[in-house]
Amino acid sequence: MTNKIKVQRAIKDISQEQLAQAIGVSRQTINTMEKNKYVPSTVLALKIAKYFGVAVEEVFFLEETD
Repeated sequence: MTNKIKVQRAIKDISQEQLAQAIGVSRQTINTMEKNKYVPSTVLALKIAKYFGVAVEEVFFLEETD
């Protein structure tokens, strides 16, 4: 699964730390997700999408190899 967390952060002009604090995770978790090295739980994915005010599918999506 890949994501557009970094793109969404740029749109909102917020740092990894600000997003992490808003959704209750560490900055390292955000960093690891942005590098596609960590797949978040469904609950965390929903929190991130809700924070950005978009559908989950606008932030996270499956690649054909997934």
